[in-house]
Amino acid sequence: MPKEIHGIIPAVITPFDDRDRIDEQAFRTLINFLIDDKVHGIFPAGSQGEFFALTLEEKKRLIQIAVEEAHGRVFVMAHAGAVTTRESVELSQFAERAGADCLSVITPYFINPNQTELFEHYRAICQSVSIPILAYNNPDRTGGVRLSAPTIAKLAHEVSNFKGIKESSGDISFVTEVLKQTPPDFKFIMGRDSLILGALMYGAVGAIAATANVAAKLAVGIYESFQVGDYEKALQYQRRLTPIRAAFSLGSFPAAMKEALNLMGLPAGRCRLPIQPLREEERAQLKKILQEAGLLA
Repeated sequence: MPKEIHGIIPAVITPFDDRDRIDEQAFRTLINFLIDDKVHGIFPAGSQGEFFALTLEEKKRLIQIAVEEAHGRVFVMAHAGAVTTRESVELSQFAERAGADCLSVITPYFINPNQTELFEHYRAICQSVSIPILAYNNPDRTGGVRLSAPTIAKLAHEVSNFKGIKESSGDISFVTEVLKQTPPDFKFIMGRDSLILGALMYGAVGAIAATANVAAKLAVGIYESFQVGDYEKALQYQRRLTPIRAAFSLGSFPAAMKEALNLMGLPAGRCRLPIQPLREEERAQLKKILQEAGLLA
């Protein structure tokens, strides 16, 4: 049976060693750290995983390791986005063969395709595999490229394995706009960590949360509390998580997340150049935020 797509899904960082190679053992360690904190799925080779700095073969290797290390304990939503349809198809087909449970595919970036071109892009990717595919809107990182609600609805009604969307724009009203036009089984996944609770209230089924790399228990707490109707507790968890999300503004993306993991004693390493580590004053601010959130002594 296919695994249900729901809950908190960390956008797992990609650790690099001192020679700028993927640190495979560190990646396995991080995956187990997250699973131990009760996440529902994992999202390798996404934005927080620096997919933009990875070769195609490196992306494939991360997906393969994620499937191996998860070993069926949680679902693996592999990221298969690329500028071209051809590369997305190749990565999607590899992920399916490797055993990924579902895929998320960011809109093309640098170029600016129209809605007809985006429809055909996603239809071709969906038709190349049989596992569920979720689109991924992140207009802040793709030059404003974004699937519209009507295009999402057309894909959902006409393409059998187009099953959802990760939305990172921060427009929470977009949840209801999409869900009222799509089938009942369509999955809306929030991609803005500060809006997890709000999105759940509007009908989302979960969140792909970058902050879950360091604060999985807080993110999972939002989701699990919401599921049992304890909205006050869910709100408390959301309020504790939001400052960590705000700390992303320290340094250049995604340096703050890796620095946070390093401060916690986890093997994150540094980002690939040209992204530099945080400056000392930024590191001190981040440390204070993590201490206030109860993540550091």
